Amino acid sequence: MRIVLGVGGGIAAYKAASLLRLFTEAGHDVTVIPTDASTRFVGVATWEALSGHPVSNSVFDDVHTVNHVRLGHEAELIVVAPATADLLARAATGQANDLLTNTLLMAGGPVLMAPAMHTEMWRHQATQANVETLRSRGITVLEPDSGRLTGADSGPGRLPEPAAIFAAAMALAESSGIPGGPERAAASGPAGPTASGPAPLAGIRVTISAGGTREPLDPVRFLGNRSSGKQGVALAAAARDAGANVRLLAAHMDVPAPEGVDVVRVETALELRQAALRASAESDVIIMAAAVADFRPAETSATKIKKRDDTADPVISLVRNPDILKELVEVRDTASRNQLIVGFAAETGDADGGVLEYAEAKLRRKGCDLLVVNQVGRDEVFGQDTNSVVILARSGSEPQEASGSKSDVAAAVIDRVSAELSRVQPPG
Repeated sequence: MRIVLGVGGGIAAYKAASLLRLFTEAGHDVTVIPTDASTRFVGVATWEALSGHPVSNSVFDDVHTVNHVRLGHEAELIVVAPATADLLARAATGQANDLLTNTLLMAGGPVLMAPAMHTEMWRHQATQANVETLRSRGITVLEPDSGRLTGADSGPGRLPEPAAIFAAAMALAESSGIPGGPERAAASGPAGPTASGPAPLAGIRVTISAGGTREPLDPVRFLGNRSSGKQGVALAAAARDAGANVRLLAAHMDVPAPEGVDVVRVETALELRQAALRASAESDVIIMAAAVADFRPAETSATKIKKRDDTADPVISLVRNPDILKELVEVRDTASRNQLIVGFAAETGDADGGVLEYAEAKLRRKGCDLLVVNQVGRDEVFGQDTNSVVILARSGSEPQEASGSKSDVAAAVIDRVSAELSRVQPPG
């Protein structure tokens, strides 16, 4: 596969060298186009040595080959990492003031951009508008990771790890029908399905939420839950291994996301809602396995809430968070989408009813197609490596039990999803 790797002018440019190595070791032919600013971080000699090709960022080099047109025409896939705020803005407004932006305008194949910048820059309305513009044109813009940035700052804006970008690029190539690309990656790359045999979810786009949301009280405190994200991560891996193109909406997790899936980082219930609604428009299956906070503080203090002897103890007022699962069902039904929606219910019984009784009422209330139910407690499910669930169906079919490791449970859920899709969708 012929790949153009664009490198933006951010300190994360050094990570693009590892990404380049992943592409070349998987057998792909890569031409690197760094911006002029990026060569202040990583020199041209590095790109030439790793790619085996001459490297330029000027439209006036090798004019006789018409590089500013040829490179975009010949590329089967264009990957930009890091995509800085400036580069996103120039791409969104159609500027062509260097070789990389010219190549993006000439792109005939899929384009993937991996943003990296400071948190405030990423969250700025201008950047978000540019991202939405690019996505509306069919360009894949990954969500940045959250973590340590330049200096002591931390937050969303960190470049995703090279292996994650590589996996997203291979998934994009596969979904775009590029011959020869994903097959080589599966054979020698760091991610992708490893099991042989038929892929029951091949070509199916699956969005999965995982982990626990956190609702901030002040800059250091939050309302959270005990979810580790293990079950959601296992589901993402199982769907990937079944051949699906997987997007993982990752709230707080104690385990890393699996390789070979597109990861979107979220923190609060409102952020998860926004990400889920955005992803639903292009998803065949949605599995909401995240532990979403039912309530959030009515007000968030901009400074740390102090404990003082001369003041009264604070009273925290809560407001209800939106019901994301129910809203996804309503959006699906309103748009008449052929989409399968799976919910998760962590229940505890009480004097008024048992776990399954509450779960069946929730299934009717939410309107999802399947509801995966588990009984939870301090030492049950959350953070554990095993799980025991019951899968309820809106169709009224007999409840299905699954237990064992969380990978075993995930495989059972994905098998049930595959069966449901086969039942409602005719072959071919």
